[in-house]
Amino acid sequence: MRIGILYDIPRWEERNLIEEAKKLGHEVKLEYTKDSIFLTNERREQEIDVFIQRSVSHNKALLSSLVMESLNFTVINDYNTLIRCENKAITTFLLSKHNIPTPKTGIAFNPEKALELANKIGYPVVIKPIEGSWGRMVAKAQDEDTLRSYVEYQSYSIQKFRDSYYIQEYVNKPNRDIRIFVIGDEVPVGIYRVNDKNWRTNTALGAKAEPLKIDEELRELTLKVREVIGGFFLGVDIFEDKERGYIVDEVNGVPEYKNTVRVTGFNVSQFLIRKIEELIKK
Repeated sequence: MRIGILYDIPRWEERNLIEEAKKLGHEVKLEYTKDSIFLTNERREQEIDVFIQRSVSHNKALLSSLVMESLNFTVINDYNTLIRCENKAITTFLLSKHNIPTPKTGIAFNPEKALELANKIGYPVVIKPIEGSWGRMVAKAQDEDTLRSYVEYQSYSIQKFRDSYYIQEYVNKPNRDIRIFVIGDEVPVGIYRVNDKNWRTNTALGAKAEPLKIDEELRELTLKVREVIGGFFLGVDIFEDKERGYIVDEVNGVPEYKNTVRVTGFNVSQFLIRKIEELIKK
């Protein structure tokens, strides 16, 4: 199999994918999106069976997947999946529409309406960038005065969606959340992300990864998310609520998994490539 890897920053995951693909006897072609030029109806001399999208930049991931699909290549994940999961508003409202439990969430398009929205949800609330990762610029507001400051800050930021205010209820979860991976049609591995010092449970902000035993409820919920969002390789973030149970917070279409491999010993890259082999054979 000839595998193309679309990337912009060579992280551990990309290096590991190359290593595991070669161990399994596959050819690997690297496509560094920062230095690439993409043309409509371009004919590529080297045939590729599948591209794996690994760009950190949401824009580069979205557009390079689109281009490769327009040239009739198979891309994991595809353009439409990335639209549905890299934009938090699209993710949340799609999941809610299909009766998948999510935090109570709203969107407003001017600062005063954002404050009105927060009052309807009830404090404390969380305000997030509609696009973004690693917990950056995610803030909890205990009251209207605090939220007003965050809204003003966003209004003058350089965010793409700075005039769209995405506000959620604050879910009083334990000091952890759950990251579950969907690979193909399976849910093979997951972790807890535990943070005793910060309510945000991103590993980029100091949370520690711990192994997780996936129960049947988690498995079924995660597969329902995949039915709505689409895609082949997803990282699904889930909260535990004392009264409501599991609540889906976000979905990542280019998930990192270094810490998952480290604490579980599960070879994500190898499993992904094996599932891609099954896909291509079909």
